[in-house]
Amino acid sequence: MSLALSKNISFKVAQEKMHQRLTPAGEIIGEMPDLSPAELLAFYRWMVFGRVYSNRMVALQRQGRMGTFAPINGQEATSVALAASLKQSDWLVASYRESLSYMVKGVSLLTVMKQWGGYMADDYPREINCLPFQVVLGAQMLHAVGVAQAIKYSKKSDVVVTACGDGATSEGDFNEALNFAGVYKVPVIFVVQNNGWAISTPRKKQTAAEYIADRGQGFGIPSYVVDGNDYLAMHQVMNEAIARARAGDGPSLIEAITYRLAAHTTADDPTKYRDPAEVEPWLERDPLLRFQKFLLDQEVLNEREDEQLYADTAAEIQTVVEAYEALEPQPLTLLFNNVFATPSRQMQRQQAHLLQELGLAA
Repeated sequence: MSLALSKNISFKVAQEKMHQRLTPAGEIIGEMPDLSPAELLAFYRWMVFGRVYSNRMVALQRQGRMGTFAPINGQEATSVALAASLKQSDWLVASYRESLSYMVKGVSLLTVMKQWGGYMADDYPREINCLPFQVVLGAQMLHAVGVAQAIKYSKKSDVVVTACGDGATSEGDFNEALNFAGVYKVPVIFVVQNNGWAISTPRKKQTAAEYIADRGQGFGIPSYVVDGNDYLAMHQVMNEAIARARAGDGPSLIEAITYRLAAHTTADDPTKYRDPAEVEPWLERDPLLRFQKFLLDQEVLNEREDEQLYADTAAEIQTVVEAYEALEPQPLTLLFNNVFATPSRQMQRQQAHLLQELGLAA
């Protein structure tokens, strides 16, 4: 099998190396997964939620009702799988592309919308064990390793999952995090959502390695190449890696081969650098369609239930949108007061100057 679908994507992935449980047509490979119909439906609901949520957020941004947003279209399988098997005491430390993963872990949609809308995280749910998603490329990988080191030091059985895109793997932080995790065997799972593009830079210009996962060997870390549009494959490999980490056997590196169907963010225009013909073959590998076909074939889902699921999800999200838009604007002083416990004199002068320029009382 080959995923070499265009000149810009050099994924010459042999089937014997790439973990896969579903064909692009949704047919099972090998034995049926040890998952109940209720579990399968729960995973699919989250994937549908991610697609509807992503489309709604893009629409809100286009209407001037939301800040810049990073769509997740085409990456729902990996986004759900990397968080679905975590316990509440486990940690998720990821990037802006994994906002669906945060909701799977337990962060509410309203909290996620507030982050994208520019609200300060003064009420962020600490008990869920998710560090707010990171915008600085690769920085979260070091944070995740630090959390994992603390877990190991405390002799706990919890694990940390951290995720980034293929572009972030070119950052020093990514490689430094792998090195530390490999040396100290901390309980962390690195997931790379290889979606083919780092904004406008294709994967082939990021590294000469055949797979990003190949770097794991250099750091003494077991690695996997997985069909990131195959939920069952991602779920299986994530469970294996989590079990290893929980047993004290150290980190894992997982490269999920997926594709970014939409723009990098709502501030990006992929038609400026990406041939539309490149996208077409990946539409046939849409993770939602693949999993939907599998569920229909197994009679876990029917078409009427599927249509109702999309309608119910849209209604649920609309309710949260209304709650978000009813929020009171936050005071500008939070921009300064949330930096240090005691603002410096320079920050106090900056705050006074800003309020004066805006004609607001100090």
